[in-house]
Amino acid sequence: MDLKTKRHGTLEEYVKEFGSEYHREEKVWGVSCDLAFPCATQNEIQLDDAKALVKNGCKVVSEGANMPVHFDAAEVIAASGVVLAPGKAANAGGVAISGLEMTQNAIRMSWTRDEIDQRLQKIMRSIHEQCVEYGQDNGRVDYVKGANVAGFIKVADAMLAYGVV
Repeated sequence: MDLKTKRHGTLEEYVKEFGSEYHREEKVWGVSCDLAFPCATQNEIQLDDAKALVKNGCKVVSEGANMPVHFDAAEVIAASGVVLAPGKAANAGGVAISGLEMTQNAIRMSWTRDEIDQRLQKIMRSIHEQCVEYGQDNGRVDYVKGANVAGFIKVADAMLAYGVV
């Protein structure tokens, strides 16, 4: 905390002080890991990055941004059996919080931090359950398929309810 917030130190300084690895001029996706969380930019994980993650034993890639895994990379990840949690599901918490905030404003009510957290957990649990329900694929869950089908069904149901179709 002190290095980051008070001294405004770099990662290189952190490594020297606390003993860790630092890979200058390299992407993080080449480092062995169980879980990868691309959260910065669209197409952050490219084909070679996906191959490196798979080769190094990554088990889950969870998108924390809008489409940080390039389409070709996503195909490699899926074909390898690594779980890919798409941003539309895994990153839905921020959108859900915005919705909860708008709801509070609309009903002129304020919820406690715990109440908001409980509502968010319920929303995220529901998203997971829908991904599992609609993403079944040969005995495993394809979260991308599950999220896409669940989203399609939600839109289709709304269109039917409003008499659009």
